[in-house]
Amino acid sequence: MPDESKTLDPAVRPAAATATPSGTTATATPSGATATAGDSPVPARAHRWTLGLVTVGLVLAALNLRPAITSLGALLEEVSEGLHMSGSVAGVLTSVPPLCFAVFGITAPRLARRFGPVAVVCAGMAAIFSGLLLRPFASGTAGFLAASALALMGIAVSNVLMPVIVKRYFPDRVGSMTGLYSMALALGTSVAAAATVPMTEALGGDWRIGLGVWAAVAALAVLPWIPLLRDRSDAGRPAERAAANASAPGTSAPGTAPSAATRAPATGTGSAAPAEAAAPPRVTRSRTAWALGCFFGLQATGAYITMGWMPQIFRDAGVPASTAGVLLAVTMVMGVPLAFVIPRLATRMRNQGPIVVALGLCGLGGYTGLFLAPAAGAWAWALLLGVSNCAFPLALTMIGMRSRTGAGVVRLSAFAQSVGYLISIPGPLLVGVLYQHSGGWGLPIALMGGLMVPQMIVGTLAGRDRTVEDEC
Repeated sequence: MPDESKTLDPAVRPAAATATPSGTTATATPSGATATAGDSPVPARAHRWTLGLVTVGLVLAALNLRPAITSLGALLEEVSEGLHMSGSVAGVLTSVPPLCFAVFGITAPRLARRFGPVAVVCAGMAAIFSGLLLRPFASGTAGFLAASALALMGIAVSNVLMPVIVKRYFPDRVGSMTGLYSMALALGTSVAAAATVPMTEALGGDWRIGLGVWAAVAALAVLPWIPLLRDRSDAGRPAERAAANASAPGTSAPGTAPSAATRAPATGTGSAAPAEAAAPPRVTRSRTAWALGCFFGLQATGAYITMGWMPQIFRDAGVPASTAGVLLAVTMVMGVPLAFVIPRLATRMRNQGPIVVALGLCGLGGYTGLFLAPAAGAWAWALLLGVSNCAFPLALTMIGMRSRTGAGVVRLSAFAQSVGYLISIPGPLLVGVLYQHSGGWGLPIALMGGLMVPQMIVGTLAGRDRTVEDEC
């Protein structure tokens, strides 16, 4: 197995000593786990069956963090017709995921401090199951939106707390376990996009059944966490609270990267660096922080527009519904290999601007193809947009590189992702409005392609070799 310290960026490597958000000094254990002085990590006393159960729980949870979104995208036309939605209302529906992630993700650290991350993730899986089960029975748009919001609430808190669970039970395997659930997340995203339409047709063609089937998968994800609720090891409580405190709102979007606390840059001194003891930077005064927040928001806008509308674009161009779902799956699955390659490449460069521009040009190429020949080159456009959507792991990597201290990374992560998710909310809605009033996809696709230009500009600014401390 390769050395994980070489596969993660420098900001991911644990520091010899860092400061916790509360200001107390935290030391890194030989295994790489960060805990406050005197803490004992849970894995030291955890049984093998517990760790195995946690592994199964992580994989099943990750598999369920995106089907609620991509399964709906594959059947958006049938759902819109069945519930008599206008294009504008359908746009609202595709804007709900980032709104829920921004609103409910904020509550995850506080809930984890009070009830423990395991209990909150278990409740999150139960919320996903309940929302997906209730959604097909909705008789109107309001009920459908409410059930969708319930499922997305569970996804939001689980997104944030997955890294906390990994840190608690696998302090010496943070990289490999994060990679495991990241691949499971991408797999769940792709399978839901590709299989929903064929499965719906095989079950009689009713979109309600096609969406409801995913509730059964979500029910399986609840089961491993129930016996883990009895794991009340006192040895892990202080470390667990520290991890929960360090998990800033929205630090894991769509659930694919370690929390900000795990990205604290290494000092290499064996003692707390003076900068760590200083007050955290006021990131709102940093141009780099604002550029990073805008970059995060614009790439998230593209991702949610893709998940919500791309199958419909292909279907309106004459591509069969089942093929349109597979094309979305191809776009989503590109994130599996590139999520490992791009962060490693980014950390070897002083300036990440060239990567930002390369990804942006792929997006421009994909949208240009959709505008000119959506059906003829569908597979090529899906691949290009899949590469472009991998700006997400790049954004997370840059968050870890743009601050010198652990406390700075936490604040920068919370700021950039909160601002980013808020920026991303209007995008899918605007696409729906333009589609309805223009009567075609020309204007919406032009908007999508046009957004790549400011994304490249702010991404280049965010990728410059500087830290927020330099600007505060």
